[in-house]
Amino acid sequence: MRFVRQQVNVVKVPDGAAVRSDRIRGELERLASRYPPQWRRQMAYEVQRQTFHVGLVASLAPGGVLADVGGGTGMFSVGCAAVGMSATLIDDFADPSNESGTDELLDLHRSVGVKIEVRDVVRDGLGLDPESTDVITTFDSMEHWHHSPKRLFAEVLAALRPGGWFLLGVPNCVSLRKRITVPLGRGKWSSMADWYERPVFRGHVREPDVDDLRYIARDMGLTEVRILGRNWLGRAHPRPVIRTLTPLVDRALRLRPSLCSDLYLLGRRPESVR
Repeated sequence: MRFVRQQVNVVKVPDGAAVRSDRIRGELERLASRYPPQWRRQMAYEVQRQTFHVGLVASLAPGGVLADVGGGTGMFSVGCAAVGMSATLIDDFADPSNESGTDELLDLHRSVGVKIEVRDVVRDGLGLDPESTDVITTFDSMEHWHHSPKRLFAEVLAALRPGGWFLLGVPNCVSLRKRITVPLGRGKWSSMADWYERPVFRGHVREPDVDDLRYIARDMGLTEVRILGRNWLGRAHPRPVIRTLTPLVDRALRLRPSLCSDLYLLGRRPESVR
């Protein structure tokens, strides 16, 4: 139960509320095997990261109502449904990775009960009823948005039930790796071809840092705010030595989220909102 104790300490949920990480991992591994063959390797790599995401959310609202924004065809919302949550996936599915096979991939989501909403949330809003949702999440999506999320995040607050949770995951623009590589001239967020050759750019527009996330939390009026740090990218590095060292470095850097490659803002809607 090591994973559960760590999450209870971080988010202060009731004892016993968290779902065991080994159960979550097993569910995700089973789901990954149901993806089309050309996607299974990528999904298998995602199991560890999504075990963390699903476990954290299941700890916050076991059996609750979840809305995931920008999750695409990945396993997060599927995993939440598999552990007993009511999950809605909201995405415009316009990224290059969704140009083929999206319907086939989303069939898996529908088969486990995930509700699919196709919409551009920054332009059109969330489309959620007020105070209807226990947890709203968005992972690795905000940095791609071309317009301010201020209005959208006001909708997030309105859609959460009193005491509900918002979890925002983003890449860190000033991670330790970038502080080392940028002076060496190796710090581009995206490739030239992604920006120049495609009619619509869907790459990283603005990556935040810890101060930016705290700014968002203050603007939303969130309480019980936590900033968590993790380091996922090195686990898939082509060099074996990097893959081996990443878990060791990750444990040390978690104590300083501002140095981590992946940041998470976790905050709660107050019981009463002005």
